Amino acid sequence: MKRFLLFAIAVALSVVAFAVPSAWAGDVQGKIKSVDPSGKMLTLEDGTQLMIPGTVRVNRQDLMPGNDVKVSFEEKGTQKVVTQIEVEPEK
Repeated sequence: MKRFLLFAIAVALSVVAFAVPSAWAGDVQGKIKSVDPSGKMLTLEDGTQLMIPGTVRVNRQDLMPGNDVKVSFEEKGTQKVVTQIEVEPEK
């Protein structure tokens, strides 16, 4: 009986460990609508808001309204945190 109980607990813990995602990742592409003065918050024309941490390398001068971006991000809580960003200057 003890073995069965230990086995059941182990199975339950495994199910919980795989069912709880640590962070959701995604990609988005679009035109920059606005950038806050600090250069840390970016809003796309579709309303998507992205937070750019200091660890992400990007030329902040390229973050201009009208420029196209390709962004990879992780959702942390309610915030989309950029992990990688490519900027294409306005043509």
